[in-house]
Amino acid sequence: MLLESISSPTDLRRLDQDQLTTLAAEIREFVVRAVSVTGGHLGSNLGAVELTLALHRVFSSPRDILLWDTGHQAYVHKIVTGRRELFSTLRQAGGLSGYPSRAESVHDWVENSHASTILSYAHGLAAAVARSQAPDRRVVAVIGDGSMTGGMAFEGLNNLGHSGSRVVVVLNDNGRSYAPTVSRLSGSLTRLRLHPGLSQVRRSVEDALRDIPRVGGLAYSSLQGLYSAVREVVEPRAFFEALGVRYVGPIDGHDIAGLETMLSQAAEFDGPIVVHVLTQKGRGFGPAEADDEKCLHDAPVFDPTTDPTEASRALKGYTQAFNEAMLDVGERNPSVVAVTAAMPGPTGLLPFAKRFPDRFFDVGIAEQHAVTSAAGMAMGGLRPVVAIYSTFFCRAFDQANLDVGLHGLPVVFALDRAGITGDNGPSHHGVLDLALTLRIPGMTVFAPSSAQELKVMLDTALELSGPAAIRYPSGRARQVAPHEVGSGLAARKVRTGDGSVCLLAVGKLLEAAEEAAEILAAEGIAATVWDVRVVRPLDPRMVTDAGRHRLVVTVEDGLRVGGAGTQIADAIADLEESRVCPPVLVLGIPTSYIPHGTVEGILSQLGLDGPGIAASTQKALPDPAPIS
Repeated sequence: MLLESISSPTDLRRLDQDQLTTLAAEIREFVVRAVSVTGGHLGSNLGAVELTLALHRVFSSPRDILLWDTGHQAYVHKIVTGRRELFSTLRQAGGLSGYPSRAESVHDWVENSHASTILSYAHGLAAAVARSQAPDRRVVAVIGDGSMTGGMAFEGLNNLGHSGSRVVVVLNDNGRSYAPTVSRLSGSLTRLRLHPGLSQVRRSVEDALRDIPRVGGLAYSSLQGLYSAVREVVEPRAFFEALGVRYVGPIDGHDIAGLETMLSQAAEFDGPIVVHVLTQKGRGFGPAEADDEKCLHDAPVFDPTTDPTEASRALKGYTQAFNEAMLDVGERNPSVVAVTAAMPGPTGLLPFAKRFPDRFFDVGIAEQHAVTSAAGMAMGGLRPVVAIYSTFFCRAFDQANLDVGLHGLPVVFALDRAGITGDNGPSHHGVLDLALTLRIPGMTVFAPSSAQELKVMLDTALELSGPAAIRYPSGRARQVAPHEVGSGLAARKVRTGDGSVCLLAVGKLLEAAEEAAEILAAEGIAATVWDVRVVRPLDPRMVTDAGRHRLVVTVEDGLRVGGAGTQIADAIADLEESRVCPPVLVLGIPTSYIPHGTVEGILSQLGLDGPGIAASTQKALPDPAPIS
């Protein structure tokens, strides 16, 4: 196999075009097999094979700086930069990251897997290169059309044009972000290129002109000139060049020779230039090509001889519970609307969008806009529910704080993938949302411990007069009986102890706290256990009861500092009873970047499973003494 002979980008430059075609096919087969074993981003990498090969043949990485926005499509880059043999460890604990990683290779520059950032990195790196001792180094930024829906991309583009930075921007246009791209930037071009009526007329006119005796060739050439003139009007050229950025394209992103020619010419341009490349997400793998929703953007572990599409689309756990709850409230309350940022499928909103299409808003990869738009909806009398991942909520904190919170608006934030998320690593762990939402005055914060709790909490949140956040994890959702579900803003007492220790559990960690209580019981320690349910406002009954114990332990899968535990400790310290308050042990996520691994493995390492909570509790218990 040719692939086995590729250990660095230099090896690519000795191949001819036929060999490159063979290599591209081998890489696609390799990626499918690798992802089938570990899970990971599939469709985006299958679509970027030829583009990656062309980039590494034209530019000399790592001397030339290749940058990947989000990094979803960087598997091929990793393969040709010497990491092929590590793919059996992809997204496994201690193994290969699913995104570019500075710790892995000198060929990787940016490991932030949040979208729309790369043009800003490119602007800064170009400024540094221009002032270095090797100003001829090239900076190349690959960004998808989906990422171009994010406002930060336009800020970076504007500054590239203003500064005249020598950057090659490769616009990888596959009509997709995660779902189909929400943007008009290249929409008119795509419609003109693909419209069957226009294509048929074009072919008929071309055939007729070619058949005209003696002048057919000239007439045909003139028609091509007309096409070029029309492209000047309808293509993105006018948009980019108005910002001071040269534009070329669009070109076939699966034609390696054509890509190399265009990229080589772009490399000589003394300023910012956009090379518009058309690719097919999921190319070469039938199920991905046929997946209209997301082209198998991400895939679970699967059998490569079967179609993994349904398993990839299947909603699980809390996301499925949210989906069902939204359909229910949507039927009962016509003022409820749903807002998401290019993630209608993963957040569980596709069924809502199908049932209530005029009440569903996908704004593209634009979390800041999503939140402020929701604020406007709330001002106008609607009840918006903004469904985004916990990690992406960080991008819209200012808007949640000042555009929603300051105005006291009834916007509900459904924060999916909260807590430790596992194999996508530090950029995707949802560990900041509790610390952030608790800083917004007037924000009610819910944390369901079961699928049934999430449904009850959404109803409660939509009855409030101000903002609310419901944070819930990925993966399995606990299923409980009706008597194990709370109501309103009250906490729920799960277990009554002997006054020695009180465990206050937030969200999914209730299950671990109950396991810890069983372990402690075997050691003769009868622990009280509460399901906090509502982190703010805290239930005063729970706070008062906790204050009667010799030790209080709070447990959460958010940041330990500034999170729920801090909130509870402050509330216990403020109790007005004339006695000494018990110590409060706050267990949570440390202030550090947590690498990828399994959720269970990471929580165990952090002492946030049942045995870990029990061990920390035993260690912290004070010597027995009566509480006055």
